[in-house]
Amino acid sequence: MNRFKFFNGSRGRTSLNISKRAKKSFIFSIDKRQKFVIGTIILSLGLFLTEFQFSRSGIIIALLVSVFTNLFVFWAVYKDIKENKAYQVFILPFFYSLAFSLFYFLTPTAFLARLLLTIVYAFGLYSLFLSQNIFIVSSFRTIQLLSGARIVSFVITLISFFFLTNIVFTFHITIFPIIVVMLTYTYLLIYHSLWTYTLQKTPQPLSTWVSALTICLVESATLLWLWPSNPTVIALFLTGFFGFPPGKKSRHS
Repeated sequence: MNRFKFFNGSRGRTSLNISKRAKKSFIFSIDKRQKFVIGTIILSLGLFLTEFQFSRSGIIIALLVSVFTNLFVFWAVYKDIKENKAYQVFILPFFYSLAFSLFYFLTPTAFLARLLLTIVYAFGLYSLFLSQNIFIVSSFRTIQLLSGARIVSFVITLISFFFLTNIVFTFHITIFPIIVVMLTYTYLLIYHSLWTYTLQKTPQPLSTWVSALTICLVESATLLWLWPSNPTVIALFLTGFFGFPPGKKSRHS
């Protein structure tokens, strides 16, 4: 009788271990495109549903969506990340999801408007996932899709910067919080934009140029804060200023 119980117990533990291994192997065996599709669907549906159910906690939801965006990126490209340490690919997905999530506050609450924004977000997010994957691969071997990935990344960067700047100036807060917030996301977005052309693993060579461009842009934002104007107009002007150096480089590359 004891032998029979021991046999059943060991067989149950074995089947449980096999089941866990099968689930783990399934999670990590699907290819990157399938992971990108899964991540895009989950994040888009999550953004759409939570904005209707938890509209008062929008900032927290936006941060959660941004964090989960980077988790999906890591899930899809963790093998390549371990090899070449291209951690810069996590910058733009985070700020893209953050900007789009916060921008929901400035849009009408109508169902159709939110649905259209979610579709645009999903399309941009999937394109962004693919472009970041191309940057990772291009950091250790040359591929022909690099130019297209740079264009996609540049457009999404402009959209993210415009949304974030529009939101910051819409709050009509004092200048010092605006400077701190703009310094943070402007520096990181400019760094990512320039990194897509160099694909350098160390940040040091780009830090000087990124710091100089960030200071110029934040100084312009400070002057525009003193000028009585619409937040959207200010955001458009600063976005044009922001996109000039990377855009000029993309035309010559």
